Amino acid sequence: MTPSFAVDLAAVTLPLPDASLHYRADWLPAAEADALFAVLTAAIPWERHRLRLFGREIDAPRLSCWIGDPGAAYTYSRVRFEPRPWLPALAALRARLETTCGARFNSVLANLYRDGRDSMGWHSDDEPELGSEPLIASISLGGARRFRLRARDGGAGLSLELAHGSLLLMAGATQRLYRHDLPKTRAPVMPRINLTFRHILAGCDAVAAEGGSDVN
Repeated sequence: MTPSFAVDLAAVTLPLPDASLHYRADWLPAAEADALFAVLTAAIPWERHRLRLFGREIDAPRLSCWIGDPGAAYTYSRVRFEPRPWLPALAALRARLETTCGARFNSVLANLYRDGRDSMGWHSDDEPELGSEPLIASISLGGARRFRLRARDGGAGLSLELAHGSLLLMAGATQRLYRHDLPKTRAPVMPRINLTFRHILAGCDAVAAEGGSDVN
């Protein structure tokens, strides 16, 4: 299905060769984004995930929670994550996002970046259970953080600041051709919640490689 996001919301199309990237800084009004941030900070059962990276286990530098429909499990860094049930606020947000994007989502990864020391390393959201050209809808709440993309072949890249209440849509060949990260910062920054909605394919129980994907 072709996403309708850019047409319906007059979003900015980000200029990366052969990628499909659309961004809208004000997808959620400020007051609504403030309220959602407060609700989710308190209501999501945040966890510190353990990751296996280059042969050793480490604590992920952020707090996370995998939420979704029954059966929408995924395996990352040799750990299988069963989805927690949808919170009412996230279920309502999913329905709204599906209308915006013209697509279906059955899961969301919530990440909490408590301060500038929390981060996400370079990766692509390319696990087999997401399909060959996954649609990733990323909502940012709270402190603005820098988000970077760079080509896997070392070519083109870009950097932008993800605003409070913004929506970034990544589709097409973006995950196959590009990696992205959320770097640490020494600058004072408020806590940030990132919600990345995606669709897990039924019957696919794939294992991501070490050092693989975990979204911003």
